[in-house]
Amino acid sequence: MTTEELYQELNYVNHSRDKRLYYANLVIDNPDLIPKLLNILFMVDDKISCRAAWVFEFMCGENLEASIPYLDNFTENMHKVHLDSAVRPVAKVCEYLVTAYYSKHDNEIKLALLPKHKEKIIEACFDWMINDEKIAPKAYAMNTLYLLGHDEDWIHPELVMILERDYQMQSSGFKARARHILKKVKKN
Repeated sequence: MTTEELYQELNYVNHSRDKRLYYANLVIDNPDLIPKLLNILFMVDDKISCRAAWVFEFMCGENLEASIPYLDNFTENMHKVHLDSAVRPVAKVCEYLVTAYYSKHDNEIKLALLPKHKEKIIEACFDWMINDEKIAPKAYAMNTLYLLGHDEDWIHPELVMILERDYQMQSSGFKARARHILKKVKKN
């Protein structure tokens, strides 16, 4: 399948779990589609990029290791994503990667997620935290930064400062997640 053909197929992706899962499995079964999917995802001004992001998120949810050969591409370009419905799944993929990296169970992500990837994820997460994003990317970013703060001692103080500063102006969903993260940071 060419990039153009995949682009056309993505027109059929909608918010339903079944459609996202169908296309995620199509990509998992045909790994040569992953770079094409990422090319479409990083057409950041195109509405179809959001559908590519949804499929990539579901693919990572089903088989995170399939993303390993593309971590450079993903982390180098994810900061360009700006449409709300594409930012959320990109932030979720960051959370998947970092959660796997800090998992108690052995997995390939622990070897594949390099310091340069983590650095790009940290930058993107702080951007999502301080920019005018919806609650979901901020929530994923909070959790991702909390985990990364175990190795980078400067992250937790910065995260706490942002959470405390923005607390009063944010939604109840933000406040609930912020309380949870603040409690975990103070416990450490």
